[in-house]
Amino acid sequence: MNVDATIALDAMGGDHGASIVVPAALKALKKHAGLKLVLVGDEKKISDVLKQNKMTVSDRLSIHHSSQVVTMDELPSQALRGKKDSSMRVAINLVKEGRAQACVSAGNTGALMATARFVLKTLPGIDRPAICTTLPTVKGHVYVLDLGANVDSSAEHLFEFAVMGSELASAVDEIAAPTVGLLNIGEEEIKGNERVKEAARLLSDSRLNYIGYVEGDGIYLGVADVVVCDGFVGNVMLKTTEGVAKMISHYIKQEFKKNPFTMIAGLIAMPVLKAFRRRIDPREYNGASLVGLQGIVIKSHGGADALAFSNAIHEAILEVDKNVPQRISQQLEAILVEERGV
Repeated sequence: MNVDATIALDAMGGDHGASIVVPAALKALKKHAGLKLVLVGDEKKISDVLKQNKMTVSDRLSIHHSSQVVTMDELPSQALRGKKDSSMRVAINLVKEGRAQACVSAGNTGALMATARFVLKTLPGIDRPAICTTLPTVKGHVYVLDLGANVDSSAEHLFEFAVMGSELASAVDEIAAPTVGLLNIGEEEIKGNERVKEAARLLSDSRLNYIGYVEGDGIYLGVADVVVCDGFVGNVMLKTTEGVAKMISHYIKQEFKKNPFTMIAGLIAMPVLKAFRRRIDPREYNGASLVGLQGIVIKSHGGADALAFSNAIHEAILEVDKNVPQRISQQLEAILVEERGV
């Protein structure tokens, strides 16, 4: 993809910092012509890692020094007040100042959301930003939000999430009218709590392509392009999914190592197993969007490797190319004007 974009990378965030971000940057630069990256963080540490990877600064790769780092266990309020020169804060500031079109960080999720919301502000009509990512399905992938930014969402918030998720899917995947489902404990109209029922009423009366309630198994069966839920529910669902995937991998390895015959069977099945692993590899789906902000911020998994982080950079490039924040703002404005009389 040849997109002229400048992306600010929080080079100190996450479990591995520059040792992962720098090689990920190299992968992204090789893959995307026209891309420029700014590595934000301790200049000496970044320079050392660049040398180790036989890389140098250039017109496409620069370093922006910052003196502080937000730790993974730091309270968002402390990071916001006491770490104004952190690599995370400075990277987001570059987006605010127009010196970068997006920011990617593997740092503390709570601190990233709090800082991004404070610096960039939310789009008009959006009360709370949400965390949105894609998950694999039998039909391709699905956008799911919120995944943890809001643990107590109202019906109005769920409606906003649906608008943002729908427009994100429409922009990135070029789907004219993405199907939207509301995660619930059953598909029947009588199921669910009052917030979910009220959100369903709002969605049914909207211009969105709302298909009704979706149960947990429906997420991976691909019954909808977008699935909306409360952040508490979404985060539990996501972490449960990660645990199940690790359990399946563990048992498959155990079974193939049982005896010489199963080991031979494993060797024969290796091409199929590798193809299966690639299809559901979480690294390929790394990069959650903090939607609802007046700027693009992508959250990478804290433990991401270089491949995973480079995919988070790719997600940022896609959203820059498709002008996602502007599209969400326009869609929400149209809904407020036409359907809610605002």
